[in-house]
Amino acid sequence: QVQLVESGGGLVQAGDSLRLSCAASERTFSMYAMGWFRRAPGKDREFVAAIRGSGGSTYYAASVKGRFTISRDNAKNTLYLQMNGLKPEDTAVYYCAAGSYGGRRETDFGSWGQGTQVTVSS
Repeated sequence: QVQLVESGGGLVQAGDSLRLSCAASERTFSMYAMGWFRRAPGKDREFVAAIRGSGGSTYYAASVKGRFTISRDNAKNTLYLQMNGLKPEDTAVYYCAAGSYGGRRETDFGSWGQGTQVTVSS
């Protein structure tokens, strides 16, 4: 199982930007599809974005497409989520996840980080 540690969360104002990072322990990081999910207060965890192992294909939830960018640096075993134009409704705990094939469902990913809090004030 891949060990994942997120960082970069914080309290920002609407319209600001944040970049989340997820450091992976696995040397074969490039073989894993990676994803970002989030859980807002009182809601189920939801898909945000995903990226294939090679980084060639990316997928986004409609709610973040055009504002968020997922990327990875396989040499550094690190996944990123650049979040621009943040809105109060983006407030959530953000989780990174690793899976063999990736997808948009939680069940597509077998390893999860502990999460990092993002709070966007209006």
